[in-house]
Amino acid sequence: MKLIEALANTIVKPPPLSHAERIASVYHIKINSLQGQPIDLSDFKGKKILIVNVASKCGFTSQYKDLQKLHEAYSDRLQIIGVPCNQFGKQEPGTKEEIQDFCELNYGVTFLMTEKMNVRGANKHPLYKWLTRKSENNKKSSSVKWNFQKYLLNENGQLIDYYFPLTGPYSGKIIKHLN
Repeated sequence: MKLIEALANTIVKPPPLSHAERIASVYHIKINSLQGQPIDLSDFKGKKILIVNVASKCGFTSQYKDLQKLHEAYSDRLQIIGVPCNQFGKQEPGTKEEIQDFCELNYGVTFLMTEKMNVRGANKHPLYKWLTRKSENNKKSSSVKWNFQKYLLNENGQLIDYYFPLTGPYSGKIIKHLN
């Protein structure tokens, strides 16, 4: 028993993030790619990040085309992250393979896609808790209304603003932050 206690005391744990550090950026949140590989959001420091909850069978699905164009046009300063979600009208029922095939075949998607996530409700992913709670992002609270709602973060991982699904990827509201 003493050996176990001694070993436990020798394990070096990083200090917990302070409240200011926790809400300062999104970089501390753990997410996985569509293929299940960890994504380190801090790899995108210095770039803006556009996070979009996506679905393959939605009236807004054609926005994949403009998201891909945006990715190609601004990849030097913008990281787009598509987040499949099946919470709105069950419009993303596919497996990870089906989602990837659909996006590649129909829209040529090459931007980063995450695993499926809940973006609202009791099982909301920590990424969306941070995006939608002022107490987490230090900017504003919101709720995800439907598929293709967009959240734009600055180069330091801080929330700039969010945009409802009707706001297309090439909207002036978004582009003004990229030029």
